[in-house]
Amino acid sequence: MIKTTSPLSAASGRLAVAVGLLAAMVGGVGLISAFAEPQAAPVAAPPPEQQEVEPAQVTPGSIAPPIEEPLPQPGPDLDPARADPVRDWADEVSAVVDIPARAIVSYVNADLAMRRYQPGCRISWATLAGIGRIESNHGRFAGRQLREDGRPSSPIIGVPLDGGPGIRLIPDTDGGAFDGDTVHDRAVGPMQFIPSTWRRWATDGNGDGLGDPQNLDDAAMAAARYLCAGGRDMTTGSGWWAGVFSYNNSVEYGQKVFALAESYAEAGNRRR
Repeated sequence: MIKTTSPLSAASGRLAVAVGLLAAMVGGVGLISAFAEPQAAPVAAPPPEQQEVEPAQVTPGSIAPPIEEPLPQPGPDLDPARADPVRDWADEVSAVVDIPARAIVSYVNADLAMRRYQPGCRISWATLAGIGRIESNHGRFAGRQLREDGRPSSPIIGVPLDGGPGIRLIPDTDGGAFDGDTVHDRAVGPMQFIPSTWRRWATDGNGDGLGDPQNLDDAAMAAARYLCAGGRDMTTGSGWWAGVFSYNNSVEYGQKVFALAESYAEAGNRRR
């Protein structure tokens, strides 16, 4: 879940980042409308059921600044005649990593949108995927499925932030509109935004006019903007770690995101 502190760290890591296509090939999804002012999305309030997502047991890779590699061009494995070439590439990457192709589309479109709207940040789809894996297993927490509309099969609602052991105390800020809890806030959606943070960074990532934290297109785009706040360059060690620590101020969390992102990037590189 997103924290509000943003400590810097001198640690850095290598992320070999591959994205499927040039921004012009995205077909408009998540690019033209990504920074439009969204309307508040209607949010269901199911019984709270989520516990903390158990991440994969991973360790960081070698120490060097992250590297943003050039985007691969269409080739034998990418059919430029397809209606959605991003999905074409995502299907291939999904075959070799445990990420739904639909989730990869959300992460890649957020990456490509940021290349257009905030090119100095250079956030990678693989970093967003690393965070998405830890926060909700790419929208599949507790047996859910990520649907083709970018939403989990049932809303993801976190535990109450009631100040219990290892949990921050955050009184309700949304009247239960996003999380169904009128006493304490709960993190919501595949990228686990606290409601007050979502209200600040809500983004329409799929062009439907809504900013819905349960929709991975919207949530991935909002997470990218959040990570890029303050003019961060996510290809530098200090920028990358500061961004990830702003999401969750934990060295262990950052190391896990790092290792996951590196493995996803390497898988993407193999599909070039």
